[in-house]
Order: sequence, then structure tokens, then C-alpha cells
Amino acid sequence: MIVSTKGRYALRVMIDLAEHQMDGYIPLKEIAERQDISEKYLEAIIKTLVRAKLLLGLRGKGGGYQLSREPEQYTAGEIVRVAEGGLASVACLMSDAEICSRAANCKTLPMWKKLDRLVNDFLDSYTLASLMNVKQTGDDYVI
Repeated sequence: MIVSTKGRYALRVMIDLAEHQMDGYIPLKEIAERQDISEKYLEAIIKTLVRAKLLLGLRGKGGGYQLSREPEQYTAGEIVRVAEGGLASVACLMSDAEICSRAANCKTLPMWKKLDRLVNDFLDSYTLASLMNVKQTGDDYVI
């Protein structure tokens, strides 16, 4: 499973808006500049987030985007699933997949289901609030 730029950028945008939530509605142009993302590409990502009700949008002067909930109420998993359209590790586990005729006898299906649970549980263990507070680490280890 690879999270595309759409999923990664969606998380960056949501963190950016969480960090600037006291500023009210933030124009797309400002977000794009801060995150170094093309406005056109960002527009498509934000449209998906608004449609899923993760963001509120306001048109016109003083318009822009803001979170629809508090940062603690969003998980990284929720955001990435919305942006990516799901996180299934194999096609047969996608939400819109047809029922596989081999599912009852598939020796690997339990493994793929467990992998999906691990990935989703891991991503759901992070909230926007926790990601806002992550410090960049470098070579700060001590021997």
C-alpha cells in the first residue's frame, strides 16, 4: 500500500488549518503557499475534504476554509481514507469490491484483513492535535 500525494497533502492541509484555526477561514492561496502545493491540485483535495464534511468552505471576500471540528476529533486514518478513497491492501477488501468467489477458501484473506486492521488502527491512533505537536527529530540521540 502506498499513500499517494493526495493523501499526504490532505494531511498536511488539515494540520495547517488546525495550526491556523484561530485565524478563521483561510484562503486556498495561503494554504497553497505555506504548504508549497499547486493551487489547482490543492483545490481538488480540498473539494474532497469539504464533500466529506471534514472542512467548511466559505466563498467570497473573507472566505476560505476551516476545520468543521476540533483537531482532537480527526484521525489521520479518517483523513487519508477520505483523500485516497480507502486504504485496502488488496483489491478484494476495497469497500466497492465484488464478493470474491474464492473468499471462503482463500488461505491469505485472513492475513490481508489483519494487515488492513493494523494499518487502519495505526493511522487512527494519531489525531490532528497529536500531529500538530510532533517535533521534528534529527540526530538528537545520545550514546
